[in-house]
Amino acid sequence: MVSVHQLTCFLATYEHGSLTRAAEELGYAQPSVSEQIRSLEKSLGVQLFRRVGRGVVPTTVADSLRPHAEKVLAAVDDAQEAVRSVRSFETGTIRFGMFGIARLYAGSGLIADVLSRYPGVRVELVGQNSTEVAEDLRRGRLEAAMLAVSTLASEGLAITPVAREELVYISADPARLASPVTPHRLSLSSLVMAETTYRATDSTRQTLRQMLHETGRNPQTRIEVEDIETAVELVGMGYADSVVPKGAATQLLPRLAPEAGWVSLRPRQYDTFAVVHRADALLSPAARLMIELATRRIQAIAEPVAPRRGSATVGA
Repeated sequence: MVSVHQLTCFLATYEHGSLTRAAEELGYAQPSVSEQIRSLEKSLGVQLFRRVGRGVVPTTVADSLRPHAEKVLAAVDDAQEAVRSVRSFETGTIRFGMFGIARLYAGSGLIADVLSRYPGVRVELVGQNSTEVAEDLRRGRLEAAMLAVSTLASEGLAITPVAREELVYISADPARLASPVTPHRLSLSSLVMAETTYRATDSTRQTLRQMLHETGRNPQTRIEVEDIETAVELVGMGYADSVVPKGAATQLLPRLAPEAGWVSLRPRQYDTFAVVHRADALLSPAARLMIELATRRIQAIAEPVAPRRGSATVGA
C-alpha cells in the first residue's frame, strides 16, 4: 500500500535529484529516504529512479507519478488545514458585531446558542451603535455583524436585510394612544430618547427626522438618555413619551412601565436589520455560524424579510 510518507520522500527526491539532499530537506536520515523509495517501487512494481553518479534521475514512470503524488499531498494538506481550522474554531474566540439594543433580540440567547454547539469557544458580542460597528467592519476589526441599517451608508459593505421591526410610539397617557401618531402629532410631542451619544447617527432618530421632514420640525426631546431601559422607565413615570422598536416595547413595557402602552405611527415606520460584512470578505466558519444563529434569533422577534434582488448573499 502506498503511504503519504513514501510520496513525500518520492517528491523530495524527484525535485532535488538526490537522496541525500531530499533527506536534508525532510530532516530524515538518508537511508530512511532510500528505504521509502524502495518500498514505494516495490508497492508499484516499477523503477522510479536510476542512479547516475552521486545523484538519481527519474524514470518516465516517475514523471507520470509526480502530478498524482502532488495532488495526493495537496489533498492531505487541505484535510489537515480543515481539521486545524475546526480545532481553532472550537477553542478560539468568536467576535461578532451587533446593534445597540441587540440584548433585547439576541444577547444572552445568542451566546447560549453558540456555547451549546461549541462549549470551548470564547464569545465577544461587540457594539453600542450600528454606525460605530459598521466602521469597525470597514477597518477590518470585525468580520461580520447584524445591524440596524435603515440609514446605514453601504459604501464598501455587503448588506443583506433579514428582518424589519416597526417603530412604535409609547406613552403612559391612554389618550395619546387612541389613534396612530401622525407626523404633526409627533412634532408636538415631548419625548425621551435613548442613544444620546449617537443621536446624530441613531437609526430611529434618523427615521423620525425623515418622517417629520414635511412638517419642517425635528422630534422634540425633553430628556436624553443612553439606554432604552431608562427611557422606558421615564415613560412609565409619565415624564415624556418615546419612540422605540416594537420588539423593545413588548419586552420592556410589562416589566419597566406596566401602565404604559404603544401605538403605531402613521404612516408606519420601520427599522431594518441586516447581515453586514465587507463586500470583498471571504467569511470564516465562525462568522457564518454567528450569522446563521443571529438571523434565527432576530427573525423570531422581528418580521422576517426576503433578501432583495442584488443584495449580498451569505453562504452557509
